[in-house]
Amino acid sequence: MQTANNNIFDSKWLNPDYLFQEGIAFFREIGDFFQNNGTGIFSSLDTILFFLTLFFITIISYTSIRMFEIRAKEQKHLKYELEHYAHHQAEKEKKMQKGDEISKNPRWIKTLNYLFSQHASDWKLAVIEADSMLEVLMGDLGFKGATLGDKLKGATQDKFKNLTVAWEVHTIRNRIAHDGASFLFSQYEAKRVIAMYEQIFREFGYI
Repeated sequence: MQTANNNIFDSKWLNPDYLFQEGIAFFREIGDFFQNNGTGIFSSLDTILFFLTLFFITIISYTSIRMFEIRAKEQKHLKYELEHYAHHQAEKEKKMQKGDEISKNPRWIKTLNYLFSQHASDWKLAVIEADSMLEVLMGDLGFKGATLGDKLKGATQDKFKNLTVAWEVHTIRNRIAHDGASFLFSQYEAKRVIAMYEQIFREFGYI
């Protein structure tokens, strides 16, 4: 099936450059015909309108085929990118599920166990555990404060590159803690949030 599609796309009749050149040659032959024979079939105005019509038909055809060709290439590229991304994500999740192979930090392994649990309540626990780890990390880095929020307020982008990320995940953790069961939280969202914590932890070799 792929070979047949390739043969269609490789056909000279779908090659815009070929069609454009053929169109020009066609118009020249028609022009020569009327000039040499002087049949008087068309008036001057009719002849001009006729050639303008053919010219715009050619331009429209050329543009349509070119757009079709570009879209086909874009779809092929998009398909490749999606397949590559899906493969990358599958490999990443496979490694995350084998937490002992990617981290020696027992609290991170505990977090991943919560994350890949079949129970929705555990997905929230994964975020709470990761946030607790972040608070310990901030203290180890020398940031002062009674709470993680206080430590984040005392941090700067220069000393803590992922400060914005840390604020985002900590805000989600607070919503989980304050809203409880009323806070809707999917496993997909939990994976996204834990990946952000992982980004922070790996920057400092914490996991």
